[in-house]
Amino acid sequence: MSGFILAPSAKGDLVEIWKYYAIEVGDVDLADRMQAEIFKGIRNIARNPGIGHFRRDLSDEPLKFWRVRGYLIIYRVKAKPIQIVRILHGARDVAAILGKN
Repeated sequence: MSGFILAPSAKGDLVEIWKYYAIEVGDVDLADRMQAEIFKGIRNIARNPGIGHFRRDLSDEPLKFWRVRGYLIIYRVKAKPIQIVRILHGARDVAAILGKN
């Protein structure tokens, strides 16, 4: 299995996702399960870096997107190992966050 690295922004996203479910929703078990599901998706991407889709409408960079529940795992497939750039909820303005012109 090839590996992956988490960019600092992706690490921050994971912390914020966990905090949202643990604090805002008030369910630590749900926060842990969501984080586990996201990591399962990341491991799936690492094993199969061809999965996902390029979204030129959301990023000027050649990034791929893979959905886990409502979250988009955004990664650089050409990096070795793959680099997880962001983990964002699909309801957010992803293009603006990624700096799409």
